[in-house]
Amino acid sequence: MTSNTDTAASKGIRSIIIGLFINLALTLIKGVAGVVGNSNALIADALESLSDVLSSLAVIFGLQMAKKPADENHPYGHGKIEPLTATVVCLLLFGAAIFIAFRSFHQLAKPHGPPEAFTLVVLLVVIFVKFGLSRFIAKVGKDVSSVLITADAGHHKADVITSVAAFIGISVALLGGPGYENADSVAALFASLVIAFNATVLFRPALNELIDTAPSPELTQNVRQIAQSVPGVLGTHKCHVRKLGFDHYVDLDILCNPDSTIRDGHEIAHNVGEAIHARLPNITKVLVHVEPVDDYGRRVRD
Repeated sequence: MTSNTDTAASKGIRSIIIGLFINLALTLIKGVAGVVGNSNALIADALESLSDVLSSLAVIFGLQMAKKPADENHPYGHGKIEPLTATVVCLLLFGAAIFIAFRSFHQLAKPHGPPEAFTLVVLLVVIFVKFGLSRFIAKVGKDVSSVLITADAGHHKADVITSVAAFIGISVALLGGPGYENADSVAALFASLVIAFNATVLFRPALNELIDTAPSPELTQNVRQIAQSVPGVLGTHKCHVRKLGFDHYVDLDILCNPDSTIRDGHEIAHNVGEAIHARLPNITKVLVHVEPVDDYGRRVRD
């Protein structure tokens, strides 16, 4: 039987492989066009696409590792590898931004001729292809609740930004004539700042998952509501939810009649776990603790 983790990981890997091959083609096209067309911005854009290729390889590795089942040394599975790899992808984004900025400053100090007009056509094609790819992978990341796939979609989105900046810079250089040759280098510099900002935004959810930050309050509230709908549950107390890779783990205290037997309490706890699994498939494990309460709703202590 295929688990939710395997299904989500397989879906994510397929989308990343599609993006990987598209980026390989775009890296070659933009690199050749940038050199032949004398465009620093297009060369910088090609370098950003190359970092996309490297990040896609990292994402595939992360997804393959994250879907490995729990073992003796990793009783909670390997889900933490997913946000850890997402962090690596964000670092690659930072690296690409720094490299592009350094190269842009270097080119600004070096006299060069204007770019060729055909580079604009190349960039228009690139922008439409990368925009569609970023939307596609972002949807997959949202569907399977993966910070890693979402980070990769952000990488593709950053490539769209660099391509738009390159298009504007080349257009200014061509329309402005002599004295505006550096416009595409300025555009590449601006793109590097946007990429660095985008990496910062993508890094936050990966870091939150690594340090077990609580997910959305809505998910916790849903867990409580499902538990309270189970016969025998008088209420809930503690409810902690954390995300590991594609899955969520729940620690829940339920309040029950103090006269219930151990068998009754066990059956109620089991029914709570089953109800949560049925209505929230992404929750893999539910640890339920039974708390007896008196007629006033106060927990009974020994």
